[in-house]
Amino acid sequence: MSTSETIASVQGREIVVTRLFRAPRDLVYRTWTDPDHLPKWWGPKGFAITVQEIDVRPGGVWRYVMHGPDGTDYDNLITYVEIDEPDRIVYSHGDAADPEQFRVTVTFAERDGGTELTMTSQFKSVEALQYVVKEYGAVEGAKSTMERLGEHLANL
Repeated sequence: MSTSETIASVQGREIVVTRLFRAPRDLVYRTWTDPDHLPKWWGPKGFAITVQEIDVRPGGVWRYVMHGPDGTDYDNLITYVEIDEPDRIVYSHGDAADPEQFRVTVTFAERDGGTELTMTSQFKSVEALQYVVKEYGAVEGAKSTMERLGEHLANL
C-alpha cells in the first residue's frame, strides 16, 4: 500500500497536517489508538516512545515517554476529550506541569479507497505555536511522524 505526500500548514494558532493513506479507515484508526502499534511509528524519525499507559476514552489518558536521538527523554500526557470511532479523536497534549499545551483534533475520512487523515493542533496563542515551530521543528516533526505512519501501514 502506498501513501501520498503529507501536506502541513500553519494557520493562525493552528498546525494542520493532512495525508492520504492507502489503507482502510479502521486500520488507520487502530494504528492511532493501539499500544502495540504506536511505538512502531509515533514521533519523528530518530525518536522512539515507551507507552506507560493508554486508555482511549473520553477522560482517559495516554502517558508516554518520547526518547530523542540525543538521549533526551520527554514526558508526554494526552488526555482524551472526544472519541468517535473511527471518525474522530480530540485530545489535549501536554505534560504533568501543563496538561493542555495544545488541543488536537484528528479526523479519519474514507477517500478514494483509502483514508484521509487530518490532524489539527490548536495552540493557546500564535506565539506559543511559533515557539514550537522554531524551537522544536513542529511542522517537520508532524510530517515525519505521518511518513512513519505511512511506512508502518504499508508493512501491515
